[in-house]
Amino acid sequence: MKLEDQNILFLTRTMKLGGTENVVLQLCEIFKPLVNNVIVCSCGGVNEQKLKEMGIKHYTIPDISEKNPRSIVKTIITIKKIVDKEDITIVHSHHRMAALYAELICDKNILKIANAHNTFHDKKTLTRLAYRNTKLIAVGEMVKKNLVEYYELPSDQVTVIYNAIKPFDGKISPIPLLTEYRENGYKIIGNVGRLSEQKGMEYFINAVPGVIEKFPKTKFVIVGDGEDKDKLVNMVKEKNMDEYITFLGYRSDIQNVMSQMDFIVLSSLWEGLPLTPIEAFSVGKTVVATAVDGTPEIVQNGINGILIKPKDIKEMVSNICYLLHNIDVIDRFQVSAKERYKEFSFEKLRMNYVEFYRIL
Repeated sequence: MKLEDQNILFLTRTMKLGGTENVVLQLCEIFKPLVNNVIVCSCGGVNEQKLKEMGIKHYTIPDISEKNPRSIVKTIITIKKIVDKEDITIVHSHHRMAALYAELICDKNILKIANAHNTFHDKKTLTRLAYRNTKLIAVGEMVKKNLVEYYELPSDQVTVIYNAIKPFDGKISPIPLLTEYRENGYKIIGNVGRLSEQKGMEYFINAVPGVIEKFPKTKFVIVGDGEDKDKLVNMVKEKNMDEYITFLGYRSDIQNVMSQMDFIVLSSLWEGLPLTPIEAFSVGKTVVATAVDGTPEIVQNGINGILIKPKDIKEMVSNICYLLHNIDVIDRFQVSAKERYKEFSFEKLRMNYVEFYRIL
């Protein structure tokens, strides 16, 4: 394929804050210099500003997850007009409904690509229909396995390209609160992610009393925003854990924040291939992470981090305490984490995506 002749439409649900949206931004950065035109369609979000700064046109469309028949018809008409107006040659989707819209709208001359960002066990007929004429990219081996085994899609239809994070520039901008904790002799444990059911933050919060009992000079910092924020804040208050648990809110400088912590906990209940451990490894921090879906493809138990069962508060407490008691283990894991990061570097992602496109 001649990349310079292509007009790419990245079709996604939102451009809010999140892992999928981050991948869309990365792909825009990769392909803008290589193709004729890149545009993005979504229902919008704060990352529209980043697209604007990159010189990427964004079209606001109805939420593609909307089930109302009138909205579905409106969305089909809207996307079809954009595809025709921009002379789109490739539609690259980042949501199952986005892929379904592409299947319904695009003629045989338009190439369809879709990223599978998570594992699912539902909507089998819809998913098979959405992906039937689409080249698929799975963000991890477990995501591919889910597509092949549960959805019964051909293995050769799915290519694995791991998510990635750009390297940290090393310029640490001190966060006053974390600096204060450090100066007062506290260890700092972080949990970074969207405040939603998926990330299992309530289990992290429930683990804090057990850790504090043994290591009272420990602070827990939750970084992120989301629909469960109020519920989680109230939960901390009800447990009288305000002194130990801090909500830092959304941060655009995740690597900078992580670099000022001792280690990270990932308490997710499900994942595709999570960015959080890659971000942690990029700044040489180890993780205690739930062994769900693609996470064990990044975190090697006993080598660069510790894997635990999801929802197991007792095991989470035990392993957090183990690291706090064994600083030499943290140091050893951090060396391995830095090395492991090389497998998930942005340059590797760039090379893999460009090669994927070129051979189509």
